[in-house]
Amino acid sequence: MSLFDTISADIKSAMLARDKVRLEALRGVKKEFLEAKTAKGGDGELADDVAQKILVKMVKQRKESADIYTQNNRPELAEAEMAQANIIAEYLPKQLSEEELTAALTEIIAQVGATSAKDMGKVMGVATKQLAGKAEGKAISAKVRELLA
Repeated sequence: MSLFDTISADIKSAMLARDKVRLEALRGVKKEFLEAKTAKGGDGELADDVAQKILVKMVKQRKESADIYTQNNRPELAEAEMAQANIIAEYLPKQLSEEELTAALTEIIAQVGATSAKDMGKVMGVATKQLAGKAEGKAISAKVRELLA
């Protein structure tokens, strides 16, 4: 079952359960998926890896919005955004722990042959492709900088 089909099925269950927060979050996801499917140059299909990238982007957007709401003293809006971010994140692969991320990045650094901070671009290029959806870009970048220092 593709990610698109899973989301569609979960929308139905959220409707039956009258779970408004989950329903709103999943409808937003389906909207993004449909837009990607029908985008110019698309073939009408949505591969799971593309769907994952969309989910990562949506979670990131929700977290950034929550931060802005928190800064502007709007905790009720921040809570709503974080609730949606958590629901969307359920459909992403399990995030790597700190130790797993360090191990994966150490291996990538060895593969690329990076020795200093000047090689960060090479490492980041490989790391973001291999760890897509498994770790946030900020976390990857911070850890690569730490390991190359």
